[in-house]
Amino acid sequence: MSWSTALRAALGIALLTGMDAVMKGQMRQHPFALALFMRFAMGGLCALAVLAVARPARPTRDSVIGNLARVPLVVLTAGSFFYSISELPLAEALTLSFLAPVFVALLGGLLLRETIDRRVLQALAFGLAGMLVMVWPRLQGHVGGAGLGVAAALFSAVSYAFNLVLLRRIAMREHPTVIVAFQNVGPALCLAVPAASLFEPIAPADLALYLFAGALGVAGHLTLTSAYARAAASRLAAIEYTALIWASLLGFHLFGEVPLYTTYLGALLIVAGAVAVSRR
Repeated sequence: MSWSTALRAALGIALLTGMDAVMKGQMRQHPFALALFMRFAMGGLCALAVLAVARPARPTRDSVIGNLARVPLVVLTAGSFFYSISELPLAEALTLSFLAPVFVALLGGLLLRETIDRRVLQALAFGLAGMLVMVWPRLQGHVGGAGLGVAAALFSAVSYAFNLVLLRRIAMREHPTVIVAFQNVGPALCLAVPAASLFEPIAPADLALYLFAGALGVAGHLTLTSAYARAAASRLAAIEYTALIWASLLGFHLFGEVPLYTTYLGALLIVAGAVAVSRR
């Protein structure tokens, strides 16, 4: 794997973490469903603009069906994750999402009949131990918001795993700009009705921030996709954990969040399990 590919993957992770930070701030200003819709609506505009420039081949019928099947999962994954970052420090929510590779391995065995060996089960044990170490102090004495945030982050990791299993079937034969367009425009259409019921005037500055979040999301996904096209996923997996660095810095400087030491201890266990799965 070349340095340029590694830097490309790291840039993609940084862009997506930046989008998460922007959305965390916007969810403090607007109703959750409206903020989620605006993220995908603005992302959809950016994705369609990129699509118009790239001019890829028309998607096949199977590709359209596969991409449409992913739309509800994208809504569930993004909705639960963004809810988790509204209730938890950014670094903790990102760390819980690191459990996704373990769930991908388990679901790959259940749905695609891939081998589930002892290393997968060991990784699951590491991941669960890391999760308990990390979230236990947050749950002591105030199960309400923090507990729901943890549950949402775990649900997002499982939903993301389902999403990746479906993505495997279309990613190798479809242009990345088509995939990114579907996963932005589709959720925006799904969320239009609930967002309309909560509509409230949005200031120009907030519109600009939503457009910025959408652009960061599209740029991050396209940058990551191009990196994964140049190197095996197992060799790039460790780079995804740089999100914890960005999340810690952005959470501290933008929201005054100071992660507990148990966050990093739990992250070590979760990452150890995820890396073991990616190298099996």
